[in-house]
Amino acid sequence: MLIYNTLSKQKEEFIPLEAGKVKMYVCGPTVYNLIHIGNARPMIVFDTVRRYFEYRGYEVNFVSNFTDIDDKIIQKAIEEGVSTEEISNRYIIECKKDMEALNVKPATTHPLATEEVGGMLEMIEDLIEKGYAYEKNGTVYFRVRKFAEYGKLSHKNLDDLQSGGRSLQVTGESEKEDALDFVLWKPKKEGEPAWDSPWSGGRPGWHIECSVMAKRYLGPQIDIHAGGEDLVFPHHENEIAQSEAANGVEFAKYWMHNAFLNIDSRKMSKSLGNFFTVQDIAQKYDLQVFRFFMLCAHYRSPVNFSEELMEAAKTGLTRILTAVENLKFLKNAAKSVDLKEQEPAQIEEANTFVTAFEKAMDDDFNTADAITAIFELVTFANKTADGDSSVAFLDVVLQVFENLTDVLGLVVNKEAELLDSEIEQLIEERQQARKAKDFARSDAIRDELLSKGIILEDTREGVKWKKA
Repeated sequence: MLIYNTLSKQKEEFIPLEAGKVKMYVCGPTVYNLIHIGNARPMIVFDTVRRYFEYRGYEVNFVSNFTDIDDKIIQKAIEEGVSTEEISNRYIIECKKDMEALNVKPATTHPLATEEVGGMLEMIEDLIEKGYAYEKNGTVYFRVRKFAEYGKLSHKNLDDLQSGGRSLQVTGESEKEDALDFVLWKPKKEGEPAWDSPWSGGRPGWHIECSVMAKRYLGPQIDIHAGGEDLVFPHHENEIAQSEAANGVEFAKYWMHNAFLNIDSRKMSKSLGNFFTVQDIAQKYDLQVFRFFMLCAHYRSPVNFSEELMEAAKTGLTRILTAVENLKFLKNAAKSVDLKEQEPAQIEEANTFVTAFEKAMDDDFNTADAITAIFELVTFANKTADGDSSVAFLDVVLQVFENLTDVLGLVVNKEAELLDSEIEQLIEERQQARKAKDFARSDAIRDELLSKGIILEDTREGVKWKKA
């Protein structure tokens, strides 16, 4: 399996630190608003990476944090007149709903920055003792030039950074020993949440948070650190500096970064009126279509979001779903149970698409080529499976579809959703059963609807229903 490593700027064979296990950290969102579709790309991409490792038999410890204290969270709390905790909790709940709707598996651990401050204080104290950090008037800075390998991830030269140093300024610029030094701890401002520290009442800098959470839940050295390409510098560069200075070992062996998402070939922004949350998209499209759309491009290639491309993705996914539904129909109607004479050879052919899928995913998780292999499987199934096929053969082909699409987080073999008219018809039948005092039938209908995600509520105005 090859992974493109941002650190070396080339594909490298994946060799885990511990055989059969993967330690993976992905930078999560700052929870001050609903997540937008740009936030969703790394969630979908690295969930798929995780799924493929698991498909290959690895045990994956997948950690993705929530940044629940930040200037934007504080500003939002001030605007609404509520606590920062209320803001962050609200949007963590919404984020988890969106992740579930995108079929993103929950992380092994979802740490919160505010619950890990103790570990951050310990790492900062350690960096001060080792001479990598210093305190000025309650602010603690990291000495960038003391870490000899600074710039190795972003491939930036310190002298070039120095010449562009004015753009890197942070609070207390005049106090810093060097313009490039970055903040590990900062004193609180009026009205901000704060924690006690040896240097001042305040809060940690953003970079130290991820270093500490990765160390606590994965150890001082991890296999893969991932996130959007906008995090390469300064966030991930600073993580490397402080983690390796504190821990004395290489922080992460492989660094993975997904490219940006554009809207109609333009950068997404509120000012351009092309800013979409995941929940906005869900109003128009099944989020399985959106996930499929995201995976139709390689994760290191920029993605252009447009209605035309989403419609194309919808058509493509429908083609896969239709093939699966046809196989299920044929299976239910099949006259033969056991494999027929020609079917073992056909199964061998079906497995060639599995091989093609795995070859694509082994080459730096090339989901675009993996999807091509699935489309070839669709063509094969439509051509090969018919009314004479056996249950055993159809089962094998269905299982291949399920295995491969599950890696991509696509649900293809699910119970068909009820139409609104069908729901209303069942509710009317239940009402008639209750009038006839046929409570067994009434309860059976309620249970049937519940099994399909439909919740009934009996009110004075009549029966109301909603999807779970």
